[in-house]
Amino acid sequence: MPRLTIETKQQIKELSKAELEKIVLKMAAKDSHFFNSLKVNYLDKEGGEQELFEQTKLDINYLYTKRHKGFSDELRMANMLAACIKRINEFTKISKNKLLEAELLLYILEETFTYPINYFGTCFTAYDSKVGIIGQRLINVLKKVHPNYLIEYQEKINRYLGVLHRNSNHIDTIYKLPN
Repeated sequence: MPRLTIETKQQIKELSKAELEKIVLKMAAKDSHFFNSLKVNYLDKEGGEQELFEQTKLDINYLYTKRHKGFSDELRMANMLAACIKRINEFTKISKNKLLEAELLLYILEETFTYPINYFGTCFTAYDSKVGIIGQRLINVLKKVHPNYLIEYQEKINRYLGVLHRNSNHIDTIYKLPN
């Protein structure tokens, strides 16, 4: 990301309104991140964030149906989880709402734990590690929001942690998770 110097800032301030509009329209048409940021922060402050949240959930659903690279189911699932986290990171760059981020992380975990439990504990530890990292991130985000939200989601998180500890406790990432 380029840093704006004092001279560059001054030059931007000197641009006419028509030139600024032209630049904004061009960037919004070219870059989806810029468009989403513009929509959430300026154009639709009330509904834009929720719409972006729903679009992110749809994107995650698509990622679950897409075939990912890997020579085993566990590695394909690990690559799919990495793609989901990448999409959530794009969402969090635009929306600073930690509660919606927690909802997306929980959405991924709920979907992940619908797959067979025997995916955990195999020699392909990338999958176990990804799930553990997502679980840790969810716990950290909920601690930042408010302790009451951690209590609200505690039953689901404890169930997921129990499965991880039973099947993959040999991995440091999972061993360090709370019991």
